[in-house]
Amino acid sequence: MRASSLPGIRALFLAVLLAAFLVSPVRAQGGEQHVKAQLQLIESGDGGSERTYALVFDPEPGWHGYWRNPGDAGLPMRLDWSWPQDWFGEPEYPVPGQLVIGGLMNHVYEREYAVLVPVRIPEGRLRGVDEPLTVQASWLACTDKICVPERATLTARDMRAAPGSAARIARWRSAIPPLIDRAARFEVQGDALALAIPVPASFALADPHVFLGERDVIDYAASQSFSRSGDTLVVRVPLAEGATAPDRLTGILAYGESEGAGFRFAAAPGPVPEAGTPLDGAAQGGLAGLALLVLGAVLGGLILNVMPCVFPILSLKALSLAKAGGTERAARRDALAYTAGVLVACLALGGVLLALRAAGLQVGWAFQLQQPGVLIALFLLACAITANFLGVFEVPGLAISGGAPAGGAGGSFATGLLAAFVATPCTGPFMAAALGAALVLPPAAALALFGGLGLGLALPFLLLGFVPALRARLPRPGAWMERFRRWMAVPMGLTVLALGWLLWRVGGTGWALSVAAIAVVLLCLLVLLGRSQRAMDGRGLLPVLAATAAVLAAFVVLPSPPTQSERGSDSLLEPRPFTAASLAEARATGRPVFVWFTADWCLTCKVNEEVAIEREATRDAFERAGVVSVRGDWTRPDPEITRFLAEQGVAGVPLYLWYDAGATAPEQLPQVLGPDALVSRAEAARRLPLARSGADSNTPR
Repeated sequence: MRASSLPGIRALFLAVLLAAFLVSPVRAQGGEQHVKAQLQLIESGDGGSERTYALVFDPEPGWHGYWRNPGDAGLPMRLDWSWPQDWFGEPEYPVPGQLVIGGLMNHVYEREYAVLVPVRIPEGRLRGVDEPLTVQASWLACTDKICVPERATLTARDMRAAPGSAARIARWRSAIPPLIDRAARFEVQGDALALAIPVPASFALADPHVFLGERDVIDYAASQSFSRSGDTLVVRVPLAEGATAPDRLTGILAYGESEGAGFRFAAAPGPVPEAGTPLDGAAQGGLAGLALLVLGAVLGGLILNVMPCVFPILSLKALSLAKAGGTERAARRDALAYTAGVLVACLALGGVLLALRAAGLQVGWAFQLQQPGVLIALFLLACAITANFLGVFEVPGLAISGGAPAGGAGGSFATGLLAAFVATPCTGPFMAAALGAALVLPPAAALALFGGLGLGLALPFLLLGFVPALRARLPRPGAWMERFRRWMAVPMGLTVLALGWLLWRVGGTGWALSVAAIAVVLLCLLVLLGRSQRAMDGRGLLPVLAATAAVLAAFVVLPSPPTQSERGSDSLLEPRPFTAASLAEARATGRPVFVWFTADWCLTCKVNEEVAIEREATRDAFERAGVVSVRGDWTRPDPEITRFLAEQGVAGVPLYLWYDAGATAPEQLPQVLGPDALVSRAEAARRLPLARSGADSNTPR
């Protein structure tokens, strides 16, 4: 603990700094500064209405700048933009370092760092922002002995086309700690603040430290204690003198020996478990912890093989190997080529996911299902695979009617790519923890988890290729193999129906029928291809080219599907569509508010809606308690929903929030809802006097 005189020293120090900050002369851009600053445009999307700017600071040797909460000493930067302030999102900072001077803890940056600022220009205002963006920026530059307030008027420059800019932008993006995909909790326990941060037990933590974004809550220089309670990291930090806990906390959990490793979290009031197994400040888990996560990813990929979208492909690939009866060398070659195809697909998907999150997007494993083009491709691919299983045409590497499998290593590689691609809509046990950890690990470790997922997916065929005893146990070839292949068309056909339903939900009846028409054309061309293959007349290339042209036409001819608001959806609860304004209006009624975020491609969401939400008992209970319902549909990308999910500390759906009448913060409900979970919650709210009075009155509060 600090000496009792430190709070007074800190107050005097801050008073002197603040006075200097207010009276110091303005230093022009290009003047002599110890922490040089620039304003750079690094990203522009959605027709220019969504932009990201980087405030780049470069301290001289021996000098440092400050995080948004500078700690015991120092001051945060101040920004006065030339555009309306409500256009700007919360600045995103990299992980700071710790600097203790005279018993005072400082949260600092001693090397070049970039603070990313998202900007969203309202519709219809783009014409009014032709002039360059400028900002009056004030910040503090310090050494271990002196501090100098610095100011500058910074004008934005577009650096995207500058030589070497892509690497610099990528470095700034990757330095922003990712947001953990579940909300943390906090409570005051005696004279300490206790935090419960969801971190997998196998996740390696070395020398952890919590940087709290809210000021004057904790004693910054005090020792922080860390312990494990299952998949929860419990943190205890002494409170600052006279501190009271706010309604919400945000911060960064830094970890690891490498500079800048950490992730962001958001915490709401809630119970914190008792401290469990203490951390000793050294590496907790290390390579062993990463190995456990990779093992979980391998198990998750292994289980994917029994999913209806993957099992038929694996089965036919195995039967083609049994039918071929080739050499040991050929079997191993095919197994390695198939594994390589799976790994390439999984690593590519993981790389894209990590790149999008580094770019500031909150995406998860199924992020691609928000894109209509991906849905069309998956639907047409599932139709083609089903036709293949019915014997309409043959695919090299999957054929079981001939001798040696056609296509050789190239066919096996392509089959591996195919298996991994069609597996992307599926999730299974063990995947959630592994892929959740991948979103907060450094890129190399995260890619190792995606590689583990691919290895698990490829493992059965890899074992068949390298273990002759397993191949010997495969059923002997016979006419039954053709019948088995046709039976495998059943699960793939169910996959086609599921994807067709999703297309209808995304774009409506007309749009889904248009995609179905493309599928009919594709199937007709595949019939011609099959006839050419059976006739062995060498004309099979023409149907292949025509089928490719038909698929490409689907992306050119088809109109864009309707927006979320245009397609709508029925619900027993008659919810209001989610926007920040609609949520504020619902809370202003003084009634309890239930908010849920869903997506048509989210299986857990659909199960919860069937089991707990879309029930007459739930509707009746909500009517008795006067509950207002708000629903956010994330089937298609929605920036406002994405931002709100990030604010709640999650990266995807489902998310269920309950606001009691008059409550300042929501309660986050479990991701899996029981049949009576909402009914009992509504009945409890009805018994509250404040909820009852709000339900009996139409006057907003």
